[in-house]
Amino acid sequence: MKIKKEAVLKLLRENAGAPRQFRELMHHFGIDKARRPQFKEFMDRLVDGGELVKLKGNLYAIPADAGLITGRLMAHRDGYGFVAPDEGGEDIFIPARYLTENMHGDRVEVRIASSRRDGKREGRIVRTLERAHTRVVGRFEEVKGAGFVIPDEVRITQDILIPSKAKGAARSGEVVVTEITSYPTGRRKAEGRIVEVLGWPEEPEVEVQTIIRKYDLPFLFSAETLASARSVSQSIGDADLKGRVDLRGSLTVTIDGETARDFDDAVAVKREDKGWIRLWVSIADVSHYVKPGSPLDGDAYARGTSVYFPDRCVPMLPEELSNGICSLNPAVDRLTVTAEMLFDKAGSLVHASFYPSVIRSSARLTYTIVKRILVDKDKEATNAHRELIADLLVMEELALRLMEKRRKRGSIDFDLPEPEIVLDLQGGTLAIIRSERNLAHRIIEEFMLAANEAVASYLEERNIPSLYRVHEPPDPVKLNDFREFIYNFGYELRMKEESVDPVEFQRLLGEAAGKPEERMINEVLLRCMKQARYAAENLGHFGLAAPCYTHFTSPIRRYPDLVVHRILKGVITGKLKEREMEKLVATLPETAAHTSRRERVAMEAEREIVDLKKMQFMRDKVGEEFDGFITGVASYGFFVELVELFVEGMVHVSALPNDFYRYLEKQHALLGDRSRELFRIGDRVRVRVASVSLEKKQIDFVLAAPHESSATISPGMEQEEYPRIPVRGKRPPAFKGSKKEDGPEKRGGKGGRRHGPRKKG
Repeated sequence: MKIKKEAVLKLLRENAGAPRQFRELMHHFGIDKARRPQFKEFMDRLVDGGELVKLKGNLYAIPADAGLITGRLMAHRDGYGFVAPDEGGEDIFIPARYLTENMHGDRVEVRIASSRRDGKREGRIVRTLERAHTRVVGRFEEVKGAGFVIPDEVRITQDILIPSKAKGAARSGEVVVTEITSYPTGRRKAEGRIVEVLGWPEEPEVEVQTIIRKYDLPFLFSAETLASARSVSQSIGDADLKGRVDLRGSLTVTIDGETARDFDDAVAVKREDKGWIRLWVSIADVSHYVKPGSPLDGDAYARGTSVYFPDRCVPMLPEELSNGICSLNPAVDRLTVTAEMLFDKAGSLVHASFYPSVIRSSARLTYTIVKRILVDKDKEATNAHRELIADLLVMEELALRLMEKRRKRGSIDFDLPEPEIVLDLQGGTLAIIRSERNLAHRIIEEFMLAANEAVASYLEERNIPSLYRVHEPPDPVKLNDFREFIYNFGYELRMKEESVDPVEFQRLLGEAAGKPEERMINEVLLRCMKQARYAAENLGHFGLAAPCYTHFTSPIRRYPDLVVHRILKGVITGKLKEREMEKLVATLPETAAHTSRRERVAMEAEREIVDLKKMQFMRDKVGEEFDGFITGVASYGFFVELVELFVEGMVHVSALPNDFYRYLEKQHALLGDRSRELFRIGDRVRVRVASVSLEKKQIDFVLAAPHESSATISPGMEQEEYPRIPVRGKRPPAFKGSKKEDGPEKRGGKGGRRHGPRKKG
């Protein structure tokens, strides 16, 4: 039977989505009685996947046409949740009393129960399509012979019962991995059995292993992968050099962080006539060693990306490759793929070519060394690297040209400060410092961005199927809300119908620079942005104001870059034939979706371990006072990030002066009815640390000084239709999470003792 899912869905969408009887579908697709069971099984799979719904009378319909919406459940620690529809649109609120049979992350079908005048919807879950969790990490507790596991994920609000026969060797208080044997129903809780004991919760190694298990990060390579990695020669042979351009005579350098161990990019420059500058960006040729379909490739695909914790890296590739033959270490031959680009005096790309190459890095430089040479004019550093100074000055000149070129076209750079966690030898948090992003970082960022863009354009111009790094424009509804918000501060956002040019955002950020409301506008604008992702079609990159962009420069740590390398090499060597391109068209969409998911998981895991280290650092700070900024506002309080410490906590509405507070969602503010006191995102506040709870994963603050908002109450602000929140009231279900939206691109560390910024691109 060769009926395609798309054909069935198309048929059911016709005639205004009227349901079709099973026998009618059989007749339409020419299914005889002999093939009826097979067709029935096919239709049942579509129902189980949530793509169809089966109604009374053996009728089939699209869920939306039957009044049902499919989506992913996002539970809140207070018990309620929201369902994010698969097809997009506003989330659907689910009260806590209707979530007794589901867990955070489940894919469900929802029926709308009511809609408010403001368009917000409330629903009921009618069917669970897919369980998000088969295993749960948590703390095992035993009271009077009864065992249960308290999930580490605070959004899983139900404890898991552990029968006495299923606890294994676990002791009360230890962190364990539980396999769910039965899911919750309205009458009983979930049950499970302990399959792994990780240890006591506050041991640094247990903390890391907890997050690895919680996010299901593949951390052990298969035996076949390890054997393949060990069989790779750690030196370059004559056969490896065939068909490669020899760049070993060029002065080529790597520039990375102090603690970096894998170097996947190296750069070289040369000044040409007319003031033009030639740039070589040579990237480790991982594709030479990791072949499609091999065990190495399978494990790399499953991981999708390396994951960086403050004290270690969970790598995408085994050490023999990531830190060995693929790493562009100094004074050794390494295989690379080079993007050679020529730029004019305005920073415009005049010509680009790409080819397999071999390099020998002349020096392993760090951001600190380059800063000391170019910015600080440090004599000691200059004398130690005298042979590199001329080229470094050319690199600086080219980077400044490229930065100005990007600025003029509207590339958005929030340049928000990021934390760096400094650990002691035992894994404890010594300090949280501001991660430096200096000229040296910007040089490498600009060169990587230029190479990524050049490769993307080269492949697109030739209609070659490829992976793109896309960042779609902001949602028009969010744009209009943002436009309203900044109008109260005297700013204007010029829109073209329902869209905006990136250069307009850049103009706005420049206009607000240095003013009291700068941080507030940055924070709210960042929330308007969509998440960058991978796609098999070119949708452009809004944040970079780039019509065409990909990821090419980090194949050691990102699987999409490895895919792009294979495609690019196939084109430039003439080995990418029509058959291979057809296969790419078929497989790239799933590769894009999978690697986007893995990137998101990695980001969440990295964020959680950093947040944990921050909370541990704050445990002995209870009672101390700090300055901070309001970074988010909810109906039950607001979130504050401490200046210079980058630690976020919450001021609950019950800790505010005695009043009724109105939550003004579009204004990102709480307004006191009697006092007229306004707490708005971006406001500076003085807070005192009230409590730190590792179990609840939250830090509570209270105000330590009278608050003076930088904002004024605009006409009509208090008329917004949101309920008044009494100071002693329970947290109402209006907030979807404490985390800020991620921006168009994320930076993060390469591992080691400090968790700092990863190179852009």
